[in-house]
Amino acid sequence: MNPDTAPASSRISTVRLALAILFVVLSTGYVWWQFGHISLTLVVAAAFGAYMAMNIGANDVANNVGPAVGAKAMKLSTAIAIAAVFEAAGAIIAGGEVVGTIKGGIIDPANIADAGAFVWLMMSALLAAALWLNLATAIGAPVSTTHSIVGGVLGGGIAAAGWGVANWGTMGSIVASWVVSPVLGGLIAAGLLYLIKRRITYRTDLVAASGQTVPVLLALMAWSFVTYLCVKGLGALVKLDILPALAIGAVAGAVAYVWVKAAISRRAASMQNHRDSVNRLFTLPLMAAAALLSFAHGSNDVANAIGPLAAIHDALISEGVHGKVAVPLWVMLLGAIGLSVGLALYGPRLIKTVGNEITDIDPMRAYCIAMAATLTVIVASQLGLPISTTHVTIGAVFGVGFLREYLKANYQRIIAEIEAHHAAHETERHEVEAFFSKFEAASRAEKSEMIKKLKREVKAGLTPISKQERKSLRRYHKQALVKRSIMLKVVAAWIITVPASALMAAGIFFMIRGVALG
Repeated sequence: MNPDTAPASSRISTVRLALAILFVVLSTGYVWWQFGHISLTLVVAAAFGAYMAMNIGANDVANNVGPAVGAKAMKLSTAIAIAAVFEAAGAIIAGGEVVGTIKGGIIDPANIADAGAFVWLMMSALLAAALWLNLATAIGAPVSTTHSIVGGVLGGGIAAAGWGVANWGTMGSIVASWVVSPVLGGLIAAGLLYLIKRRITYRTDLVAASGQTVPVLLALMAWSFVTYLCVKGLGALVKLDILPALAIGAVAGAVAYVWVKAAISRRAASMQNHRDSVNRLFTLPLMAAAALLSFAHGSNDVANAIGPLAAIHDALISEGVHGKVAVPLWVMLLGAIGLSVGLALYGPRLIKTVGNEITDIDPMRAYCIAMAATLTVIVASQLGLPISTTHVTIGAVFGVGFLREYLKANYQRIIAEIEAHHAAHETERHEVEAFFSKFEAASRAEKSEMIKKLKREVKAGLTPISKQERKSLRRYHKQALVKRSIMLKVVAAWIITVPASALMAAGIFFMIRGVALG
């Protein structure tokens, strides 16, 4: 760190910490004012819930806006504002009035009949998951908040009622999701990026290629995002089967196709035949995608914070344990505001990791990542495959990066070697330089034809370029376009999320029980 900027950075960190503590204190103060005469345990649980909500906002929301920020489709401040508003809106509008007390069915609440032990279990799960997310955010590792709370409930449940309380079949599905989620996300993102390269960026006339392909791509985006919103984001408000959701999405896609086709036709005359002109066509759709993903995330993942807190509230008020409980308005607001506060204070760290530090992202690549996330969730939810949206999104980022490595041909190295071989002969050197000058300016398809023609000329002895040199033009030289150190850190964090939060939850449970019974 630059010594000149260190004091300012330290002050910013102090202000962030102070604001985070203030949110927890205000949340706790409100619950004390409303329920302190009923239960001090609920007051402490509210503090844990507020802390958890902030950590979800700080870590998980980066997946929704990180690629768009990395692609420079919008500024970091704009992304934070959009995500904060739509995360809160999704939680409040579509978060649901009833939530399951045990995320993912990892344990059966019927096996924990004592309301007191159940409250301690939920409190330990909340705090353990929040602590793990806090640590992951600090080291720049995007992890699954769902897996964090599942691990917390698992560890707390085993501490409360023994190993038999756990649903190990569900645990098997979670382990499978470590592979299924990133692989599916990566394959879909890589496939879409390859399609874009073949249909647009490898063509000589980028403007004409964009006019043909971009309307289809953005129509597909509208279809998938509206379908995703119907199936996942609005599930608590309106129950739709997949077919009606697909039909509504298809209507949105048709409207998008007509609108985008007309817009590109109007702009075609002023568009330059350059990749940047194509990238700009994806800017507004990426901003809309960030908003929709944030809304859907807020409606779904707020339950990771408010579910255990609502369960604690219900158990303390009713003195019983239930599988599903109503969500009081104050609990929903605490979760919604906590998501936005955590995002605003600590979200930039993970947004930069997802958007900039894993691999370089431009708007076309960001489109592929966003599409991979939505399509994977839609397909996996219908097939019953276990997935994590965090793992899907990060897997999509990896997929885009690895495809770029595979396709990135280091022509300069190959050309330099061949030119050096012919440097001693003036006639050969000029002929080789002329060939490569034309080769560099050619489109992907034209390069392929030139290599085929060169093969025939080599056989006929009509060119100074040898057979071995011709073959070298077909080889790809892989460049490290995915940062391996970050990849290994992220994968390691994914694998240890459940056991780490489970161990912490078990320890916290025994501490809470010791204090309560002591």
